[in-house]
Amino acid sequence: MHGIVSAAGGSTKTWYNWHVLSFMFTVQEVNQHLRLLPNITLGYNLYENYFNARMTSDAMIDLLAGGGSNIPNYSCGRWNNLLAVLERANSVILKEISAMSGIYKIPQISYGFIAQVLEDKTEFPFLYRVVPKEETQYLGIVKLLLHFGWMWIGLIAPNNDGGERFVSAMTYLMIKNGICVALSKRLAGNYPQQIISLSEEFYLWRQLHLFLKEIQCLNTSRGGLCLDENGELPAVFDIENWVMFPNQSLVRVKIGSLEREASTGIKFIINAEVIEWPKQFNKTVPRSRCTESCRPGYAKLVLEGEPVCCYACDLCVEGTISTQEDAEHCTKCPEDKYSNNDRDKCVPKIIIFLSHKEHLGILLACFALFLSLTTVIVLGVFIKNKDTAIVKANNWDLSYILLASILLSFLSSFLFIGQPKKVTCLLRQTAFCIIFSVAVSSVLAKTITVVLAFLATKPGNKVRRWLGKSLANSIIISCSSLQVVICTIWLGISPPFPDSETHSQTRQIVLQCNEGSVAMFYIALGYMGFLAAICFTVAFLARKLPGSFNEAKLITFSMLVFCSVWVSFVPTYVSTKGKYMVAVQVFSILASSAGLLGCIFIPKCYIILHRPDLNTKAYLTIKQK
Repeated sequence: MHGIVSAAGGSTKTWYNWHVLSFMFTVQEVNQHLRLLPNITLGYNLYENYFNARMTSDAMIDLLAGGGSNIPNYSCGRWNNLLAVLERANSVILKEISAMSGIYKIPQISYGFIAQVLEDKTEFPFLYRVVPKEETQYLGIVKLLLHFGWMWIGLIAPNNDGGERFVSAMTYLMIKNGICVALSKRLAGNYPQQIISLSEEFYLWRQLHLFLKEIQCLNTSRGGLCLDENGELPAVFDIENWVMFPNQSLVRVKIGSLEREASTGIKFIINAEVIEWPKQFNKTVPRSRCTESCRPGYAKLVLEGEPVCCYACDLCVEGTISTQEDAEHCTKCPEDKYSNNDRDKCVPKIIIFLSHKEHLGILLACFALFLSLTTVIVLGVFIKNKDTAIVKANNWDLSYILLASILLSFLSSFLFIGQPKKVTCLLRQTAFCIIFSVAVSSVLAKTITVVLAFLATKPGNKVRRWLGKSLANSIIISCSSLQVVICTIWLGISPPFPDSETHSQTRQIVLQCNEGSVAMFYIALGYMGFLAAICFTVAFLARKLPGSFNEAKLITFSMLVFCSVWVSFVPTYVSTKGKYMVAVQVFSILASSAGLLGCIFIPKCYIILHRPDLNTKAYLTIKQK
């Protein structure tokens, strides 16, 4: 029994020779293996449709009539049976073939594109499709484009319903995946010549004429991806009825058990998508972009009015990085890390605090230690000379309390130097505020005592009964107790605690004491300033009182220094960051305490040690008179 497998609607031009050769090879293989189709010998007739429906109809009549007479339904002496019609035609010609072959219930096997309307089995019951659906191949092409980073793409397709479906589907998928469709062209007639002419119409395809010299194509059943020899102008083509360009370098392509030489300029295995670029690419993947890739450390910046794939590269801002090419956005570093200069790596931040091992910490600690020792020496001088006139005249009990509080003020600065701990954070501000309140209260008590002592010398004045230790102690206790209450409330509602600050310094983590309640901190500081203001006012008003040992003048200068330091402290403290905030407060503590020590006690020590002739009751009496 003999049969005929006929191919109608195919193209026998150069670039489709491999279709015909594959078909003939398959028929030969089947006939040589008797077990495949026993007692059947396959034959074939080949026809060219020339993309013309009338010529296709003539070919079908000849095929159905068995050749010779070309009369429908007439067969004289024919003994070959027509088993099937194998075709690869466009939709119009496909309908012509189906209309005639369907009358005789002859299977029509199509290995080309089938429009969706032709898949209706009711209207076309004998039409069979042997290629995968186009959607799958379109997705494969898009994945391939993304894999190689080809983002600047042109679409070229025949001007028919198949081409329209191809362009529509591919445009949607490309835009969805961020690929720019820079060119979309529908062609009719002589495809190669029209493609070349596109280089004149679209400047971005200025090298398309090189397609005739070297072209690389990844073919699907009806579409392909093509590149010129420079690798800069890839295009996805609909290759239905397409003519392959001549004069191309031949490479070997393996499809299953078949091997062929095809003019694709590229070696690939269709099923596995294994691609080897020609030698002229020097193992470098061809590029297709309208802009350079953004290297790590940069992110894509969309340009207004430009396609999405034509973007600028924007350096990641401080604290953010990108680790891959063409990053959509920069990623923020964790709080304990910062971005390096290249913005492609997060680097651990350096932990800092006002340490006693660094220069600033050592300097402040030495200054505090020196002032503490000086205070101890002054206290020793006063204790040793407690019976002298100058010590007695200035209320030596208040002097001892003031010297002790100044000493504690100097020592309290050590709570601010070193790594913050829970205990040091609790004691740091509260101890400082209470100690300074005691010191300022002592100065205020001294000032009030001086004023009352002067008034008591006037005849008939009754303020003498207010003089004594009880008044001074009452002033110190009452003024200091209010500060103790404020600090107790502070510790009760929101106490200070160790904390780390990661935002003020770009590349550093600052270990510090969080004040807990900032409001309570400034209330305690404000109360201390209120006491200092009262003390300064009283001392200023009493500065001209007579007497050789009038402390009012000395207290005025000391409180002027004290108030100047703490008035300048607030704006400086607020505007400073990190460990330098702590250094500012330590310096203010040392400077204001040193002002009290230097202005009130150093002149007295000078008289005690170097002018003993002035430290007598007789001299005091003479000056009073």
